[in-house]
Amino acid sequence: MSISFRWILVTLFFSTCATAQAQIQSLDSIQSAAENGVTALLPETKAKYFVTASRLDPRLRLAQCATPLETTLPGTMPGTARTTVGVRCASPAWSIFVPVTIEVEAQVLVLRRALPRRSPVDAADVELQTRRLSGFAAGLISDTGNLAGRRLRRALPAGSPLTAEVLAPDVLVRRGQSVTLLASTGPFEIRAQGQALSDGSEKERIRVQNVTSRKIVEGVVENSSTVRVDL
Repeated sequence: MSISFRWILVTLFFSTCATAQAQIQSLDSIQSAAENGVTALLPETKAKYFVTASRLDPRLRLAQCATPLETTLPGTMPGTARTTVGVRCASPAWSIFVPVTIEVEAQVLVLRRALPRRSPVDAADVELQTRRLSGFAAGLISDTGNLAGRRLRRALPAGSPLTAEVLAPDVLVRRGQSVTLLASTGPFEIRAQGQALSDGSEKERIRVQNVTSRKIVEGVVENSSTVRVDL
């Protein structure tokens, strides 16, 4: 085989490989499209968001898209720190789902010391720090004023960031406590004495026993002494 003929074969080989490579959609471009689709829906805030698409299987081969990649999400706005983005190509037609994680870097109140379950949290228990956490800035507690009337849902160690998920309203009514049962119809109100059969926070439904009729009813906690029931 002549040198010139070998050179032609080598040239054709690399040309074919280059053409084949050009016809495959870049996995990086798919991941970037998924990240951009989520980023476009994030709220405008001083907090810094980090959106990261999961790495795709390197064996994946999708035809090069002749049009800009399109993205779709389950809703108009990601609701959690993890979501799945649909990335599709119109021509040639194909689609793929890409898992995406969302993190935020923002200021948040952090516990100075460990606190038990149902413990109230005050300004002396926390300090403001900048943290990078999963989820959205809207769920982070950064103002000590938002701690009033709330307690921990569960025990937390020192260094734990405070979020809306870990705080619950104070218990206003406790099991065994005497309360006023209040029912209304039009301009009329009916009151009766009751005994709470469970703990309850504001606007939470609890069971109460009417001390006169011994009937057990359900009502909504209005304050530390009143439970409103439906007639």
